[in-house]
Amino acid sequence: MEQFEKDLAFFCAPALAGIKPSNLLSCSLADYPELSRMADEYNRALAGAKIRFTILCSCKSRQLLLVYRTDRLERQLSEPAVSALLNKLGYPVKAGTSAMLDYLGLRFRQEEFPHEIGLFLGYPVEDVLGFWENQGKNCRYCGHWKVYGDVGAAKRRFAQYDRCRAALCQRICQGQTLARLFATA
Repeated sequence: MEQFEKDLAFFCAPALAGIKPSNLLSCSLADYPELSRMADEYNRALAGAKIRFTILCSCKSRQLLLVYRTDRLERQLSEPAVSALLNKLGYPVKAGTSAMLDYLGLRFRQEEFPHEIGLFLGYPVEDVLGFWENQGKNCRYCGHWKVYGDVGAAKRRFAQYDRCRAALCQRICQGQTLARLFATA
């Protein structure tokens, strides 16, 4: 569990801290064979903070875990440009976040990697569309994602995510736990 906490702090700090709607963590089944049970434990421990862990997809060797703040993700998915694009892609936007996450999981099983995941992760719509239109090439900047729009805003956001990661990793290395840091009474 200690290594899992370190992995979560490193890869998911912005979502855990509530400055990003969600983060992804790719987990090896060899390292985390009981990921489903662990996700359930974290869901119980962090329910008061509205932090959720959902396994989006599984294959022979890996599972993809989405860590998200329910309120932040709901707000992100209800942004007009985001919901319009997801609706165009067949997502059940009127059915709510849970139904859209189920559909995202289905898309992972149907495709190699559904790039609209960026919308769930809080990437700007212009960057998600730019990635599609340019097939991942010709970006203006590359950081936590490929930037096709406002480079200055993206750099500021990336720096904020990096500071958050460093702070959370430091606390975990000092012996604190995610439950102690984020659980509410």
